[in-house]
Amino acid sequence: MQPDFHFARAPGHLIRRAHQLSVATFTRALSDWDVTPVQFAVLSALVESPGVDQITLAARVAFDPATSGSVIARLEQRGLLHRESDPRDKRRKLLWATPAGARLVRGTREPVARVQDAILGPLEPAERVQLLALLDKLVSGLQPKGG
Repeated sequence: MQPDFHFARAPGHLIRRAHQLSVATFTRALSDWDVTPVQFAVLSALVESPGVDQITLAARVAFDPATSGSVIARLEQRGLLHRESDPRDKRRKLLWATPAGARLVRGTREPVARVQDAILGPLEPAERVQLLALLDKLVSGLQPKGG
């Protein structure tokens, strides 16, 4: 270990803490809606692109396909999404937001926008732009090729 290594200033630790705080802010702000950030992302993607398959959906929301199955199952149990077999390939499941799922997305867009502002609240406007550009660059640079 490097002698000047400080755990609390490590990029991985700070990213993890920022993520924890982001999820906590989202959860508090949307507690009446009973939706997680991942569930919101899944439903939003389905409202934007109805009828996609589970693998495509998982890629769009940057969530691994295996784990996304449990999120999809919970949303289906709550009546927020519908899935059915692809008529051309019965193994492939196609997904749609139900009317209730679409209402949830429409009803939460404003609170979700406020959450995004709150997450960036401690930053000056120019710092917000800079952080978002750097996060985009970081994610793009770390993204596995073809992913």
